[in-house]
Amino acid sequence: MREEKQLLLDEIKEKIDSANAIVLTKYRSLSPEVSADFRKSLADAGGSFAVVRKRVLIKAAEAVGIALDPEMLQGHIGVMFAHEDPVSPTKALFEFSKENDEIFEVLAGQFEGRLCTAEDVKTISKLPPQDEMRAQFIGLLEAPMSQTLSVMEALLTSVMHCLENKSQQEGSE
Repeated sequence: MREEKQLLLDEIKEKIDSANAIVLTKYRSLSPEVSADFRKSLADAGGSFAVVRKRVLIKAAEAVGIALDPEMLQGHIGVMFAHEDPVSPTKALFEFSKENDEIFEVLAGQFEGRLCTAEDVKTISKLPPQDEMRAQFIGLLEAPMSQTLSVMEALLTSVMHCLENKSQQEGSE
């Protein structure tokens, strides 16, 4: 293998290894302006995008333990890499595609070591971002405690009101 191709292969292997998630896409009519806008929206969401030759992608994926079906990879192939939260860049990919006449067709993805179909990736893109899910979970844990505290405060307050009313009645007699 030529040195340039080996460097490219090593770069793609490193990107796949370091990413929390990857999404394989087939794209069409990706002009430089649209590509720059898309890459910026992905970077804002914590991801990146690379156009990759099929053979290089298949070899890099095999080297990191991902078995890709070459029949699935038809047309121009692009790979979205999610660096931290896998949901936000995936959501950005689908939103950008809807706004720009369905430029991207999702072929498959890998999230936390598990290969996903295009439908699975679409479902994942509809999830709330990781920080929002954490906030919802904390709210779920906090709700019973705060409700218990409210009930106890109401009981103590009602006892105090009863004692206060009793002392006012005794003072007026």
